[in-house]
Amino acid sequence: MDKLCCFGASQLGGGRSSSSSGKGKNQEGLIKYGFNLIKGKANHPMEDYHVAKFVHIQEYELGLFAIYDGHLGDSVPSYLQKHLFRNILKEEGFWTDPGRAISKAYERTDQAILSHNPDLGRGGSTAVTAILINGQRLWVANVGDSRAVLSRGGQAIQMSIDHEPNTERGSIENKGGFVSNMPGDVPRVNGQLAVSRAFGDKSLKSHLRSDPDVQNCIIDNSTDILILASDGLWKVVSNQEAVDIARRIKDPMKAAKQLIAEALERDSKDDISCVVVRFTG
Repeated sequence: MDKLCCFGASQLGGGRSSSSSGKGKNQEGLIKYGFNLIKGKANHPMEDYHVAKFVHIQEYELGLFAIYDGHLGDSVPSYLQKHLFRNILKEEGFWTDPGRAISKAYERTDQAILSHNPDLGRGGSTAVTAILINGQRLWVANVGDSRAVLSRGGQAIQMSIDHEPNTERGSIENKGGFVSNMPGDVPRVNGQLAVSRAFGDKSLKSHLRSDPDVQNCIIDNSTDILILASDGLWKVVSNQEAVDIARRIKDPMKAAKQLIAEALERDSKDDISCVVVRFTG
C-alpha cells in the first residue's frame, strides 16, 4: 500500500505471492466466502494480508474476516493477521459486550506493536475486521481506509468509516500535528501518511489515533453480500458498483476476482485485497 510518502527514500489466510485466492463456507454450507489478493505496481513486496475463516468456540460459530493494508513493509499487517482476532476473542467481556471488547483489543494490539518496535520496524497498517456471530449478528470495526460494505436487498451500506487526514484534521492538529498535500496531491499527516488512524507508525503515533469505529447489525433475510477490501478497490469502484458486481456472481471467490479485475481495468496501481461473503444462495 502506498499510504506513506517518504522523504527521500495458513489457516489465517494471506500469502506472499503476487496473488492468492481461496474460498470456504460455514458448517451448514449456507454462508460462503471467497477472497483474492493482487500485488500492485509499486516497487515493493506485497503489503496486504487477509483473514477469512469460520471457527467454533463454545456453542458459537464465528465468521472471521479481515483486510490489513500495510505500509513501509509487511511486518505490522503480518502481526495483525496472527494476533488481532485472537486478542479480540480473549478480551474479557467479548460475549457480553462485543463492541467494547473489540475497541479494547484494537488498542491493546497497537500497544503491543509499538512495544515490539524496533522488531516490527517503523511501518504500520490499516485494518477492517468483521465478526459474524452464529450467522445472525455482524460486528465491523476499522482503522484507516480499508472498507466494509454490506448489501441489503441490493442496496450498498458502508459499515466502516474512512479515516482520512482531512476529515480528522482537528484531532491531528490538537495533538500537535499538521495535514499537508505536499509532497504529492493527497492530504497526509505531517506530509507523510495518507490515513489519520493506523496500527503502528511509531514515529507519527503522537499525532495519530488507533481507536476503531465499531458498528453492528442484524443479518436478516434481505442481507445478501458483505465486501471487505483495501483502498486499492475503493479508490476506483464505488460502494454500489461493488455490490452490483458481487451480487451478479454466485461464487464469492469469482466475485472477489471480478472486483479486482474491475479495479485494475480502472487503472488502480495499489495492492488490492478483497473478501466477499455471500449470505444467500
